[in-house]
This record gives sequence, C-alpha cells and structure tokens, in this order.
Amino acid sequence: MKSVLILGGGFAGVEAAIYLRKENYDVTLITNRDYFYIFPTSIWVPTGECSFEDVCVDMKELRDAHGFELIIDEVQSISAKESKVVMKSGIVYDQYDHLVIAMGASKMKHKGIENTLSICGIPEQSLEIRDEINRLIAIGEGKICFGFGGNPNDSSAVRGGPGFELLFNVHNLLKKKGIRDKFELTFFAPMAEPGKRMGPQALNMMDKYFTMLDIKQHFGKKIKMFEKDAIIFEDDSKLESDFTMFIAAGDGHEVIKNSDLPLNAAGFIKIDDHCNVKFSDIDTFCDGEDMSRPHNIYAIGDIAALEGYDWVAKQGHIAEVMAKNVAHNIKEVDNGGESFKGYHEHLNILCVMDSGNGASFVFRDDKKAFMLPLPVIGHWLKKGWGTYCRYSKLGKIPRIPGM
Repeated sequence: MKSVLILGGGFAGVEAAIYLRKENYDVTLITNRDYFYIFPTSIWVPTGECSFEDVCVDMKELRDAHGFELIIDEVQSISAKESKVVMKSGIVYDQYDHLVIAMGASKMKHKGIENTLSICGIPEQSLEIRDEINRLIAIGEGKICFGFGGNPNDSSAVRGGPGFELLFNVHNLLKKKGIRDKFELTFFAPMAEPGKRMGPQALNMMDKYFTMLDIKQHFGKKIKMFEKDAIIFEDDSKLESDFTMFIAAGDGHEVIKNSDLPLNAAGFIKIDDHCNVKFSDIDTFCDGEDMSRPHNIYAIGDIAALEGYDWVAKQGHIAEVMAKNVAHNIKEVDNGGESFKGYHEHLNILCVMDSGNGASFVFRDDKKAFMLPLPVIGHWLKKGWGTYCRYSKLGKIPRIPGM
C-alpha cells in the first residue's frame, strides 16, 4: 500500500485524507490542532448563538471514522529536494510516496495588529471577540469597527465575507437587545469597493444593506496602523473604535517561505491545474523528464497560488475540490493513467452570507454573478449546512454531490 503524508488539518487536508483513504492509501495527517474547525459557522460564536464546541470536530473522531493516522505536531521545515519534512518535536518524515501540503496561509502583519481580533484568525479569537462584544453590551454603548484588508501581491488572498456576516449578526444582536441606537457600527476596507469580486449586483445590494441598517462606511484608504482605540489611515485620518475586528489578508506561510518550494510574489506555492507543485514554467503534470525536480508534491487550499480570474477568492469549497482532485490524480499517477482532474473549471465564488435573521445566496463564475436574498430561511439553511458539514465529515450521513 502506497503512503501519503498530508500536512494540515483544515478543509483541504481533512478532505484529502478522507478521499485518499477511499482510494485505499496509507494516509498520515499532521496538524497542530486536535480539532477540525468549521470556520463558516464560527460567526455565531461571538454573538452567543453557538458555542466554540459547536464548530469543532474532534480530529480523533475523524481519524477513527476514516482510518488515517493522526499526528498532532507542528511543521518546522520542508525540503522538497530532500523529500524531507521536519517537525517541531524533532521527528523527521522522509519515507512517503506522495506529499500533500495543506497548511493554510499566514496573515499580513499590519502595524498594531495586536490591537485587533479576527474571526478568520486563530480559532480561539472567536471567544475573545465574544468577550469584547459582551463587554461593550454591558457598558451599553460603543463604537465597533469591522474590516478586512488585501494583499497587493495576490488579490485572491482576501477574505471579507465573514467580516460582513459578523457585522450583520452583531447588528441583529444589538437590535434584539434594544440597544442598537446606542452603538456606532462601521465597516472599513482599504479598497474603494469591498465586495466587488462578488459581482455588481451583490455590491449594489451590500451598499443598500449598509444604508438600511445604519452602518457607516470607510472605504478606499490604506491602513497605516491599528491603535487600541482607533484605526489610522495613510492620510493620518483616524477612525475611533472601542473594539476592532479585522481580517488580515492571507500571506505566505512562514515555513513555506523558508522552504525550497516554488512561490509566487505573495509566498504561496505555485501549482498547475492538477495541484501538482510547479517547479518551473515548463513543468507539466508528472512529466518525469527532470528527475531532480520532485513530481510527487501537491499543494491545496489557502497555501496554494490560485490562477484564474481577477475576482477569484480562496474559499473552503475550492479547497475541497482541490483535495478530491488530488486524491484522484495521485491514484491516476500510481496506476499509470492520464485522466487527471483540474481545479480551474471549478473556480467560482459561492457562499450563504448570514445576517442573523436571514441570509443572501451569493454566486459568481466566469458566466454570471448574482446575489439572492433569503429572508429567515437563509439563516437556518446555513445552520443546517453546519450540521451537515460535521456529520458528513464523520461519515454519519451521506455526502451530497457537490457539497
């Protein structure tokens, strides 16, 4: 039985482990967390609509359900040339047939970033955001700012949707408590039209939402730094804030930046359409011509450099498509086949943007873009998806094709 070493326990890594086990591979998954975190539903942890445990799946349960080996450790270094992965514990992995890198991304390091918390950062920060919101609710008034940033070297590394969702959910929470008028809510971003990648209809509807919900907007100015009680912009203007939730754009993982893997300008791993690491511009999938360049290394999810349209964004469902494709492609390589699957044809933006009392279905691909309001039912559809995600990952309910 051939072996696959997977680095990372997020959407990409777990999905790869599940599907490679279906193909009867000996799979070892290494992650630095003992739980799989359902990021899309973590937006309700700060508002108390769900607990931290509700959005965590025990990695040991996933291991037992699918039969892969689980190692809780942290990757210290990767050498593609030597086919070697060194762990923080000192353990060295160099005996594997295929390597799948799915460790996610680091975050852009803005000056004063320690004065903010992120719903897309370290999972435990969702609890800290909850505590900050509750602190201001106890006071009875305040200014709360929500925002996200971009990476000038890779526009696909932006992640703004959860910021919009948390903002709308906090608005809804304050409204339920009868104190919304005591709070100033502001959404800020350095780009002139945040949310533009979702399409013109979505952008127009978002603007209407902000106006209807009395949410202030601060767009089009680069962020200079964060202070404890304010955001400072490039022109030294100041946006006062009693609490700032900020989603920094993705950046290349530090371990990857210090490796011999091929990277784009932002530090993400270059791959071809089949998610095989692309060591040169003339590399083709497993061409076998230059044996000094390994062709058994794959990168999936946020750690990979996506190619495609200027509106492309890194999302969990794209990471899962990449993972499934890699499982298929590895099997094809080992069986001498040529029916490889690519991720380019699956590139789209797809999300149910929750507001606490409803949601909107957002979709965009190369042919169309639209945003469909789903009052009331949309909120429960997303809640249902969270339950589906947990139990389908554990193999307790069937997987729905395409989900």
